[in-house]
Amino acid sequence: MHKTPRRSFLRQAAALAGTAAVFPSLAPSSVFGAAAPSKRVTVGHIAVGGQGSGLMSGFLGLPQGQSIAVCDPIRERREQAARRVEQAYAARAGQGAYKGCKATGDFRELLARADLDAVVIASPDHWHVPLAIAAVRAGKDVYVEKPLGLSIEQDKALREAVHLHGAVLQYGTQQRSFSQHCGFACELVRNGYIGELKAVHVIAPNGATGGKAAAEAPPEGLDYDLWLGPAPVAPYAKDRVFGEGRWHIYDYAIGFIAGWGAHPLDIAHWGYPRIPVEYEGTGRIPTEGLFDTVVDWDVRGRYASGVEFTLKTGPDKTTFVGSEGWVAASRGGIAAEPESLLQVKIKPGELRLLRDNHHYRDFLDCVLTRRVPVSDIDSAVQSDFMSHLGDIAIRSGRKIQWDPAKETIVGDEAAARMMHRAMRAPWTV
Repeated sequence: MHKTPRRSFLRQAAALAGTAAVFPSLAPSSVFGAAAPSKRVTVGHIAVGGQGSGLMSGFLGLPQGQSIAVCDPIRERREQAARRVEQAYAARAGQGAYKGCKATGDFRELLARADLDAVVIASPDHWHVPLAIAAVRAGKDVYVEKPLGLSIEQDKALREAVHLHGAVLQYGTQQRSFSQHCGFACELVRNGYIGELKAVHVIAPNGATGGKAAAEAPPEGLDYDLWLGPAPVAPYAKDRVFGEGRWHIYDYAIGFIAGWGAHPLDIAHWGYPRIPVEYEGTGRIPTEGLFDTVVDWDVRGRYASGVEFTLKTGPDKTTFVGSEGWVAASRGGIAAEPESLLQVKIKPGELRLLRDNHHYRDFLDCVLTRRVPVSDIDSAVQSDFMSHLGDIAIRSGRKIQWDPAKETIVGDEAAARMMHRAMRAPWTV
């Protein structure tokens, strides 16, 4: 059974008491406020590069959480992250010093901690699901960055694990919280303000080409074998690990059709909570350089209801077209026709989607209360399916038929096999 922070009250109180004994000038209450340890979530951060570091900063500012551990296969990153945590808590107290954040290079060491309630995962894409499954099996709640799995099969495996272990999982599609106008657009759609829905158009920024493949020795302080993890063995190249390869090499990701597409596709699913049953499209797979994920995609399809669906490249946006108007939302803003839609006040009794305007705080609150977060696992899986099915349609060169009840591609065995991606032993989901 999942252990909530309340059940770890004595364990956390003892740990904090020990910290105060060593550093008496820093009382825990001066850092975390009046909240008792039973009202705080102890957090570990797995992968603390660019995105992970940004997420960590966001969590450090929340009194509901206490970051106690960081993990990264790159030594410099994890050591720097641990220092940042300790400096932040010391600065918050305004006095003394703080030593309460452990840095490790192996996520298994972090997950073995009995005093850890939740983890924040910001690894390269190919590690998202294996890490998240390992975490929920270890009794931790999970905040995981987008996109979700490296395959449809991985998405299903994570969903099963989350429900089996009763874990809270928040998907890193922050537009549901930080961009409240996106939720308002979805409320307009789901409450019928644009009339009968006719089409859903999704646009996501294009991927990249290039990447230098010249092999070299891994730098000191990098556990390259662990960084690769379930991915195939490949010679180290800087652009794999420190460049954009983690987003645009097919062994580690399916590209921005998912990496950026996750945001507008998530809003599409929030506003119309189902996925298309047909997909066909074109795109280009680079043949030079390291990067080999699809770029210049143009996917077309339809939902079982007959509603049209498109997924193309361009500035991030989700547009819902109805019989009585349209509304388009992105993290940059909202537009509608007629413009009077933007003045609508959602009435009592109508569906409301908006909650906390802070995505990380919503996660911590859900860990404490055990309620479902705003970006839950079930919706995350469905929106991630859409990017994978578009990618499979492009790579197969054929129209793909999706059975939403059985959650499988039908009528095309070769395409159905693409729902699975091999993993390097001993890693598995």
